[in-house]
Amino acid sequence: MTINRKFFFDHARLGLFDGKMSSSQVGGITVILDKWEQEMPTADDRWLAYMFATAHHETGRTMQPVRETFASTDAQAIKILDKAFAAGKLPWVSSPYWRPDAQGISWLGRGLVQLTHKANYVKMAALTDPNLATNPSLAMNMTTAADIMFQGMIRGSFTGKKLGDFFSGAKEQWREARKIINGLEKADLVASYGKQYYACISYTV
Repeated sequence: MTINRKFFFDHARLGLFDGKMSSSQVGGITVILDKWEQEMPTADDRWLAYMFATAHHETGRTMQPVRETFASTDAQAIKILDKAFAAGKLPWVSSPYWRPDAQGISWLGRGLVQLTHKANYVKMAALTDPNLATNPSLAMNMTTAADIMFQGMIRGSFTGKKLGDFFSGAKEQWREARKIINGLEKADLVASYGKQYYACISYTV
């Protein structure tokens, strides 16, 4: 089935974007909708809604790949992260993974779901673009970022938890689904986005 794009965008614009969407927001959402319809149109559409919710939250609702801290360059992001780490504001971080390695590559968070650490880039390279293993900046490409989000959330590649663990048949756990990405951090907020995106999904006859 085909998602009714007019219905989707009309409702998303009002309910999730304060009545106005930029061309880049529309473009990012369109890439995700296209990928869903081309690759898995008969899958549980709550999965799609929760992926949208995740991207909405993780990208600051830009619906485009972003760097960790929302910096415009790697250098800026590294500076911001270093300052926060030195100030003790990142207590969950034992080793500053964002600092450039021997090859000068930073494995800081990028994409629609903030992929971090070299091991995770290598893991996702095997499922998406093999060049991610040596060039993590490719996660800033919208098509690659969407591939990472789909594969990671459907397979459970990020935390071991996957969409099917929370949305299957009568099972519907919008809050707990946050464990796919980051424990229960902002779980209620992301759940609220997910339910709103789900309400935007209708189908053409």
